[in-house]
Amino acid sequence: MAYPSGRSMSWRSLVCMDLDGDLSMKNNTEVAPRMVFADQRGRIFDHPSLGMVCRSGWTFRQPEPEELIPLPTECEFFLLPGRRALGWDADRGKVTAVEQTAVAAFVSPGFTLNAVCAYETDTGAPTLPLFAYAAVGFARGRFWVCATQVDTDPRQRFDNVAPQRIQAGARQWLKSFPKNRLVRHLADCALVSSCPAARNLALGRYEAPLPTSQTCNARCVGCLSLQPPDSGFPSTQNRIRFRPAVREIVEIMGRHVQRESRPIFSFGQGCEGEPLTEADLIARSVQAYRASGGMGTVNLNTNASLPETIPDLAKAGLTSIRVSLNSPRDEVYARYHRPHGFGFETVRETIRAAKRSGLFVSLNYLFFPGISDRPEDVAALMELVNVEHIDFIQLRNMNLDPELYLQLYADTRESEAKSGIGLRRMIRGLRHHAPQLRFGYFNPYLG
Repeated sequence: MAYPSGRSMSWRSLVCMDLDGDLSMKNNTEVAPRMVFADQRGRIFDHPSLGMVCRSGWTFRQPEPEELIPLPTECEFFLLPGRRALGWDADRGKVTAVEQTAVAAFVSPGFTLNAVCAYETDTGAPTLPLFAYAAVGFARGRFWVCATQVDTDPRQRFDNVAPQRIQAGARQWLKSFPKNRLVRHLADCALVSSCPAARNLALGRYEAPLPTSQTCNARCVGCLSLQPPDSGFPSTQNRIRFRPAVREIVEIMGRHVQRESRPIFSFGQGCEGEPLTEADLIARSVQAYRASGGMGTVNLNTNASLPETIPDLAKAGLTSIRVSLNSPRDEVYARYHRPHGFGFETVRETIRAAKRSGLFVSLNYLFFPGISDRPEDVAALMELVNVEHIDFIQLRNMNLDPELYLQLYADTRESEAKSGIGLRRMIRGLRHHAPQLRFGYFNPYLG
């Protein structure tokens, strides 16, 4: 059976995370999806005899039933050039490749991958763009993916929002603040880049993005806003090219709080560098907003590289920080984040400074199946959570070509665990050892 590619689907997930309890699941204990592939015309087919195969680290395998959910709403298919689809041959008891193109799914926000797409890469295949590539199969008249819902917040759901509403909202911002450069930047993010945060700002809902920084003191392999010409793939966002004034930042905060009853304001966006390099500007902006009676959660998404900046930010009225990392192990962390002038111990000191200052601390744990959930990394994460009293973990997907990410750790393939313990088992272990810890995908509203 053939299916059109590259469009959003409308099936609802049957698996969800009970954020106050354990993971629950329904109706998929006997699902055995078939492999899907694409022909030269971009049509997607399910294979008549080969089963679905997924990848966790360096391991190709059949998905476990608890790893599968029906394809959620607002997901899209990717056809992977230069990559042949892999399927499970039950008669021979082995993974086998076909000549047709591999297919992956990009899952909607709020879902974290249990496994990535499995394929065989041809020589000369292009590097994949900065997305997460979920394993996908077909059974019972629907597509299935290896993912777990970690957040039920509809913050980045746009399936019932007419594009005209976003366009009108962005134009109204431009009309209301014609001299505000940050408004123009964010209007471009909403209308050209389709940034979810900027679109929400145009709609006057949820979390308001406040990019400020043109520079960064790390060179993350999967940086969304700056890639060197020889990386083989472009950045997905255009980095901000000016330093906003306090007035420009506060104007946006002041308007957003009038429209959203539970406002969140976030410094540190995909279209900028490291916000702590602009800590003074941010502190003055937050202080001005709070002095005017501004309410809500003021959050800062950061690489946590400058602990000395935290006390003044907290004093100004910051509510929380979210620290991005792919692993609490310095040797794993450094290969992906490539920090300049700091290491993971500095990150820990920033977290300690935030807790001493009374801030809520989240981790933006960039999850890659088979690496992030290796026993060594999970043990280090448990230690970090308990020793530093982490409040919240956002389980975000690592957006990077899977093989490029695995190349960063190729020399550890034999010396460490060859595969992870699985996302769901990792969450259960963290809950057992740190009952106070909460999980999600988005920055929480803290009042």
